[in-house]
Amino acid sequence: MDIRYVCSDDDRRAGEVLAAVAERAKQAGLNLAGTVPAPTRGAAGEKCHIVLALLPDGEERDISISMPVEVPGCRLDPGALEQAVLVVQERLPTAQALIVNTFGKQEAAGRGLVAAIGDACERDIPVLVGVSRQWLDAFLAFVDGRALPLPADEDRIFSWLNMTCLREAAA
Repeated sequence: MDIRYVCSDDDRRAGEVLAAVAERAKQAGLNLAGTVPAPTRGAAGEKCHIVLALLPDGEERDISISMPVEVPGCRLDPGALEQAVLVVQERLPTAQALIVNTFGKQEAAGRGLVAAIGDACERDIPVLVGVSRQWLDAFLAFVDGRALPLPADEDRIFSWLNMTCLREAAA
């Protein structure tokens, strides 16, 4: 089991780095499954609009509930997230690695992409996860402390991912 995580004080930074790494991996011919933030963003002033790009093809899935800006709280649509998770799990058997853009509230509660992470581990598929500081303790508990940190550095993450996928392919 090879799980690495990227934790940054700036959640957007970690997501942007993972998206850039996924694009480089695609250009290098690596076959990934998982999620990264989509390059499209919500309307200006719209908070917490969440659009995922599903790997490897970048299919975009909006997993937000549309609410007025003045309404506080999370805008995640758990049903839309679960539909995206099903697609990720369908793609996992042919993947060389799994990228999960965010281990967050849903994952900390045992939902979201935790099943895909577990499935990847059972298949000995390397896993790369973005984790915000808020959910780091929950993530480390979930992986029983067996994940290693990577800096939010595109070159270093890509180097690890490329090397790991090539090593797995040679095995």
